[in-house]
Amino acid sequence: MTTTPGSAPGDRPEHFHRFLLLGRKRIFFYHLAQYDPKSGHDYQAVFSFAVKDDGELKTRYLEDLAKNEHKRVFHSLRCPHRFELPELRNGKEFTAHLERVVVEENGSRTFQTLTTTETPVECKKEDVLSFRKLGGRPYPGSLTYLVFGEGDEIHLAHHLAARPNWDEAVSVTTSEAIDPAALQKFPTLVIGSIRDAHGTLVESPLKNGQQFQGRLRGTGLTVDFTVGRQGWWNHTSLNN
Repeated sequence: MTTTPGSAPGDRPEHFHRFLLLGRKRIFFYHLAQYDPKSGHDYQAVFSFAVKDDGELKTRYLEDLAKNEHKRVFHSLRCPHRFELPELRNGKEFTAHLERVVVEENGSRTFQTLTTTETPVECKKEDVLSFRKLGGRPYPGSLTYLVFGEGDEIHLAHHLAARPNWDEAVSVTTSEAIDPAALQKFPTLVIGSIRDAHGTLVESPLKNGQQFQGRLRGTGLTVDFTVGRQGWWNHTSLNN
């Protein structure tokens, strides 16, 4: 996630972007954010891109995920061409590489490219599932996550408010299926038993295998869930 100045006076900067891959049956793409508005990444967004390669990138991702299932390894799409993220809201095609993101013992991340050629990716307007500009939002009182997914594959992303903060995506198993109509509204899940840290954490409050209960805001529905594999964590560059 880097930036470059415009090529001529008055040109706005353009930026490279990365999107986290989550899921196995249906892949969701979570934008890797930074709070700094100059970064061009000050958006929390979730997409359902169409990867136009006859399933090759998905197969490569699933194979590598299986090999690293019990390691702190994430996967992302990296677009090597610059554009502004809001362009995706109107529909856009771009190309990207698949990456393995290895988390070192000291918390630093190494991005390893898994593909040798760029894969075409299409984003239609309806593929923009959630799009929020960051900055100046109040911290929630209780631990709050965005909820997205399909069927029995449900994912949570920490509701970003203000820096300092932490960014997390984790897959969970719910005791009962969430109503698809509720999921389409992209609700937030409030875990009332845990107060929001109102700052930066160095590890997740949701540990693998733990059980929690949350309430879907705006629906009144209660969700019992078990925490599964963490798909992303960042408490460093997010706050730059």
